[in-house]
Amino acid sequence: MSESHLSAESFIVRFLNFLEAEKNASPHTIKNYKADLVEFFHFLGKSPLTDVNYLSIRRFLAYLREREFLKSTVSRKLACLKSFFKYLTREHLVSSNPASSIATPKRERRLPSFLETGEVERLLEAAKGDSWERKRDLAILETLYSSGIRVSELVGLNSDDVDLLSNLLKVRGKGKKERIVPIGSCAVQAVKNYLDALPVHLQNGSVPVFLNRSKNRLTDRSIRRIILRCARRAEIKKEISPHTLRHTFATHLLDRGADLRSVQELLGHSHLSTTQIYTHVTARRLREAYDQAHPRA
Repeated sequence: MSESHLSAESFIVRFLNFLEAEKNASPHTIKNYKADLVEFFHFLGKSPLTDVNYLSIRRFLAYLREREFLKSTVSRKLACLKSFFKYLTREHLVSSNPASSIATPKRERRLPSFLETGEVERLLEAAKGDSWERKRDLAILETLYSSGIRVSELVGLNSDDVDLLSNLLKVRGKGKKERIVPIGSCAVQAVKNYLDALPVHLQNGSVPVFLNRSKNRLTDRSIRRIILRCARRAEIKKEISPHTLRHTFATHLLDRGADLRSVQELLGHSHLSTTQIYTHVTARRLREAYDQAHPRA
């Protein structure tokens, strides 16, 4: 079968295999890009791939805006198309990249939400209990807040990644990049208490650190449910997710004088500009404190 007669599905499969094998793309990225490409080809209808041009992609972006997608979502879909057609061009499957000259929409920079210190204490208190599951939940919350790691990095932790003597974790971040992050003594103690409380049938040969009752690795969704359950017990009214604890970690560090480069390393950000959003949060907090406290503010 000639390249020109390959189906859209074949092009998508080849591109996604390329992302996984050569670009070390995360499963999350591959899943999103697959959905984006399926949506794009559905929008095209029966138009052959060779007919896709600059105007085709502009029409697709207009269609997304009409459906009121967030700018961040539109940006990701455009980035997917740019990467897809770049790959097709490299493989000589199309003559040029029709998406290359289209400017990426400016993203809305929303300030990240975070918890105050008192709210963190209430959340941790709400997780406490005598069962091994409650000890696990507390260990999860303590680890997320203490290290600032992503939820995907947390669920990916294996026994060999946790050094409780040195208070260090080895995590695999975006693009499967590994980094070493410290965790505090409270988190270390919580993890020890959880591991000591595990039923014997769950201890035998368990590689994942955080397990469910079926001896399987917890999923991202499970962690979110645990956090929401503890937030309800703590009567925290804010919307909260695992990423809220990551935001809280970074904000509290900067509030207490940590330098931006160190926080960037701890979070595993590739670019300092990603970390700089937290400086806006701390600056706003300083302004609010000044306005409340200074007699001539």
